[in-house]
Amino acid sequence: MDKIKILLVDDEEDFVETLSERIQMRNFDAEIAFNGQEALQLIKNKTPDVMVLDLKMPGMEGMEVLRRVKKDFQNVQVVVLTGHGSEKDEEEARNLGAFEYHQKPVDFNILVKTIKNAYKNKIDNTMISSAL
Repeated sequence: MDKIKILLVDDEEDFVETLSERIQMRNFDAEIAFNGQEALQLIKNKTPDVMVLDLKMPGMEGMEVLRRVKKDFQNVQVVVLTGHGSEKDEEEARNLGAFEYHQKPVDFNILVKTIKNAYKNKIDNTMISSAL
């Protein structure tokens, strides 16, 4: 099986770099973007299977990134991981197509399980689409 391609989007550089290292130790392929604009550019060049997305970032916020990703790259599964979210944010993210929503700090094993489930969902959706 190919490595699951993950795009980590968060403006907290130390946090996202550490998360990337830990995820790569689990045999995932991880890319990093430090803001929404950079994330959208990376997606065009190397579409990930799963995006782990922070909501509160300078410039383009996570909700706008989510909105654009689900419009242009429907197969990318988006897991929101935020330290500043609310129930309203969670509802909006799910309505925009987020696969899952977690508050920081999240247990790393739970995040890994969520990423695997998101990837499985992507594969299942791809198989259903190709069967139609």
